[in-house]
Amino acid sequence: MQYANGNWADGGFGLIILVTVLVNNAVLSQFLGLCPFMGASRRMATALGLSVATGAVLVLASAVAFGLDRWVLQPLDAVYLRTLAFIFAIAAAVQAIEVATRAVSPLLHRALGIYLPLITTNCAVLGIALLSVRNASSLMGAVTYAGGSAVGFGLVMVVFTALRERVDERAVPALFRGAPIALVGAGILSLAFMGFTGLDTR
Repeated sequence: MQYANGNWADGGFGLIILVTVLVNNAVLSQFLGLCPFMGASRRMATALGLSVATGAVLVLASAVAFGLDRWVLQPLDAVYLRTLAFIFAIAAAVQAIEVATRAVSPLLHRALGIYLPLITTNCAVLGIALLSVRNASSLMGAVTYAGGSAVGFGLVMVVFTALRERVDERAVPALFRGAPIALVGAGILSLAFMGFTGLDTR
């Protein structure tokens, strides 16, 4: 399995998950999904709920996107419609998750608020769908890549939220309060994850 420069090929599914969680993390390595990363990371309950919802959309949208590309767009020689078709697929997946969340947990639905419909415009969802379709040779490979990316997104959200909660309890200089100290924390977290880029799987 190769992952240099963001490229990868189907190999062991466990290896794909390891690489997508730690080495090619969607948020800290590919800088996808930064809006919810910064905006919904103030409370742990919201971060967990958004991570689960985004993860479900990531997997569902990537599976639908792979099917659309492989069995509809490519046979019709309409690959140029890939981005547009994927946006519609993501919107449908978000609607399905929103309906399910409202039915199963109204409290979580209210806690997520505007962030749940905003998953439709989350660049991580479209970016992961495009990457999985471009690089995967099978539906299982695309779903595994999306699942690993979802785990990586959730891991970063939880760690960063815990970090922000700890920082909020400390006496931070006025100049660094709010977004500045959050960005400093995000930078340190990104540096920590960059330590995994030396992993050699060959």
